[in-house]
Amino acid sequence: MKNSLLILLLSLIGHWAIAQGTITGVIKDADGGEPLIGAAISLQGTTKGTISDWDGTFALKGVASGSYTVTVSYLGYTTLEYDVTVGDATVEMGEITMESDAIGLREVNVVASTAIDRKTPVAVSTISGAEVEAKVGNQEYPEILRKTPSIYVTKEGGGFGDSRINVRGFNQRNTAVMINGIPVNDMENGWVYWSNWAGLADVTSQIQVQRGLGASKLAVASVGGSINIVTNAAFNKKGGVASVSVGNDGYQKYGFSLNTGLGEKGWAWSFQGTHTQGDGYVDGTKFRAWSYFASVTKQINSNHMLAVTYLGAPQWHHQRLMPGRFDNITLRTFVDPENTREEGTNLGRRWNYTWGELDGEEFNWRRNFYHKPKGFINHYWTISPRTDLKTSAYVSYGRGGGTGPRGRLRTPGSVFDSFGGLGRGLHDANGQVRFEDIVRYNMGQTISDWGTKERNPTHGYIVSEDGRIYYDANGNIVSDDKVDFESRDNTGSGFIRRASMNLHNWYGVLSTLTHELSNNLTLVAGLDARYYKGIHYRRLENLLGAEGYSSKSDINQMDRIIREPQEAEFGNFPDDTYKDRSNVLNYWNDGLVNWLGLFAQLEYNTSNLSTFLSFSGSNQGFKRIDYFNYLDSDPAQESDWENFLGGTVKAGANYNIDERHNVFFNAGLYSKQPIFDNVFINFVNEVNEDVKNQTVSAFEIGYGFRSTSFLLKANLYSTVWGNRQFARSSENEQDEDILFQFEDVSQNHFGFELEMAYNPNRRLGFTGMLSLGDWKYNSNFTARGQNLDTQQPEGESTIFADGLPVGDAAQTTFAVGANYEIVGGLRFYADYFFADRLYADYDVDDSQFASPGGEIVKLPSYGLMDAGLSYGFKLSDGVNASLRFNMNNVLDTEYVSELETNILDDPSTPKDEFYDNRGIWGFGRTWNAGLKVYF
Repeated sequence: MKNSLLILLLSLIGHWAIAQGTITGVIKDADGGEPLIGAAISLQGTTKGTISDWDGTFALKGVASGSYTVTVSYLGYTTLEYDVTVGDATVEMGEITMESDAIGLREVNVVASTAIDRKTPVAVSTISGAEVEAKVGNQEYPEILRKTPSIYVTKEGGGFGDSRINVRGFNQRNTAVMINGIPVNDMENGWVYWSNWAGLADVTSQIQVQRGLGASKLAVASVGGSINIVTNAAFNKKGGVASVSVGNDGYQKYGFSLNTGLGEKGWAWSFQGTHTQGDGYVDGTKFRAWSYFASVTKQINSNHMLAVTYLGAPQWHHQRLMPGRFDNITLRTFVDPENTREEGTNLGRRWNYTWGELDGEEFNWRRNFYHKPKGFINHYWTISPRTDLKTSAYVSYGRGGGTGPRGRLRTPGSVFDSFGGLGRGLHDANGQVRFEDIVRYNMGQTISDWGTKERNPTHGYIVSEDGRIYYDANGNIVSDDKVDFESRDNTGSGFIRRASMNLHNWYGVLSTLTHELSNNLTLVAGLDARYYKGIHYRRLENLLGAEGYSSKSDINQMDRIIREPQEAEFGNFPDDTYKDRSNVLNYWNDGLVNWLGLFAQLEYNTSNLSTFLSFSGSNQGFKRIDYFNYLDSDPAQESDWENFLGGTVKAGANYNIDERHNVFFNAGLYSKQPIFDNVFINFVNEVNEDVKNQTVSAFEIGYGFRSTSFLLKANLYSTVWGNRQFARSSENEQDEDILFQFEDVSQNHFGFELEMAYNPNRRLGFTGMLSLGDWKYNSNFTARGQNLDTQQPEGESTIFADGLPVGDAAQTTFAVGANYEIVGGLRFYADYFFADRLYADYDVDDSQFASPGGEIVKLPSYGLMDAGLSYGFKLSDGVNASLRFNMNNVLDTEYVSELETNILDDPSTPKDEFYDNRGIWGFGRTWNAGLKVYF
């Protein structure tokens, strides 16, 4: 009996052991070999499932004996299926490589110089398209990067797409922003206008931030870093998505996308479109926007593939700009924490000083309207097993501009400029611009506190630049330099709305050849060629009741009356009325830029070591054509080409100590050419003879650790931005002008950055980030003066900058986040961001630093909490859906995000002078919710 029981017990134990088999493996990206974190592994026909850890490994435990189909899936990758048989031993599936679900995305990543973790020796953070989709909501697109080390993002005035971003203390002009590796920084001033790319959030495959000089092989302006946005390509999988989102202040967004999948003849098509509208969190910032994205891929044969992508986002939006120095508007005007209740204070942080109502509709001095489509044709050619050539040709046609007021209001005893400020008669008691009164005044009606506008007997009710019209002895209108002061009158009093137009035609080609010299050594070389023409002019946009506008700025056609406006509405973005001068005022000029660059990089790779040495060089040529300040017959109307050589030298290495630990370093030198706006000065074809290349030197070391549940990346960096030039002028005792030209002004950016993530189990995850910067000027700078009257050296001037902190971006930031899967498909996340050591924006050559002891205003530190819920569920066979709800600034924190003035507090006064600075209050609590259906 005992033996029988023992045999039965042993049989049960054996059966139980067999029933508890395990399936293991590791999931990696087929291109770069990176582990894929969070890939879903499941057994068909069962409830068994798990996800891959930080190193890509997974283990499905407790699997009964038998035959199964293992499904491996990951967002953006082709789903894989494997048949396995589980017996009395662990089934080791080994390395499972997953191909991108987007045809050609691997090739796009090569063109884009995408960094690979534990291989490319740079400080890099990658945000997946899934995270962008889940969290961006109705935020500004760059705000998704806020949790990245050394990134500082603000909404600026708060209009749709008006945000800006700083990387390691450098603004957007010194941060290379690219789409699929193609630069999008403005070719003349280096800025990035995010409203032009409003549809990117819906087509992002990933965003990669490379801090420092980065891995880009091009001679791009990556002083602080580079931001590379990789878009989706045409998908292998057939299907589509329909979506709708709503949010605070009338926010609505509708979207639709469709993918044909890869056909038998090698064609694949993808299309996406959205419409977005809302009233804006800030008063008077209504917006309307469309976006579209189309991608077509043709797999010609095993060696050739062609991909065409076209995207754009036509939009208009009302704005709130940073108050100007004459606007009589400070932080206290919006919110007065001391509650002084002075006249013109406490109008609220949403208040906008440039808007009002006209004909019952919202109207704003400031309306931005633009459409900047960009098209790419990419050809991928596998020349041999060791050699391939990837070429991207692209084109962009930008059309649009921004509106603003022109004119003066000349009333008995007062002159109001076009911005007016509070308490100057142009705003009502609620702080809104009196547009209805402006229209009535322009039509000759009497306004009680403005009086009555005089009518010109020949031209009617017209408006001029300074509110006056000038006449000769016969009563003809002439320019102001032909008459004396006494000959002026105020028949030109009033306002119109103008549009400053910025059109451009941009063409480029980027070609990259990759050749494996040996099993370990690879040569990458290529060409970067660009041509850009910017067309800049102003046009009449709205007469506001007047019958015409008197333009006197065109030397070729003085004293014109413009009567036909072109409104800033969809369909009117492009126009050619400037070509015959029928609707052009104030200025008209072209900016031309030629760019030719070459680059080469050697890469040496073994199983543990990755190194690179790269060189790039470019010639940038600038030319200016001015149609207003020079006669058409004057050869000086067209400048000569001004050429500047520049380039980079970079090197780096990454060493994987073992499967968990790696270290890296990189170093580089960058000779940065001046931008167009610094080459030509004084708004004419005058060349700045003192402009020179700036120099950037950078060094960085880093360490990485990864285990099955924990990821950590840390690095130290140093960037020196030098050879900057400034000019300062003054007068001597004889009232003669003395010019001081400062050279080799430099600022040093040192810092520490840390990123980490921890997943204790497949349902719960934590993230963290810390960045500590020490960005400042480390010396004073002295220049010898030159007497401009005698052309002799005279005197010295010093910029006392030693120890001044760099402003306009928080030098200390940290973020923590958590996400938790409550039940199957239902997830919750919360993120907290903190900013400190944020200083006012200032010019180091300002007069307040002409003597020792200068200080910089430090803004109060602040923290923001975001949170959200999402739920994914099945509607029917082949149809799935997801719901999400996001809330930003959950605690409704009141904070100042940036300052433009540097007024220090005076402890001897009862009030805090900090609030007498001009600046921007951040957004309060906002929310958004969305539904997506996948079919």
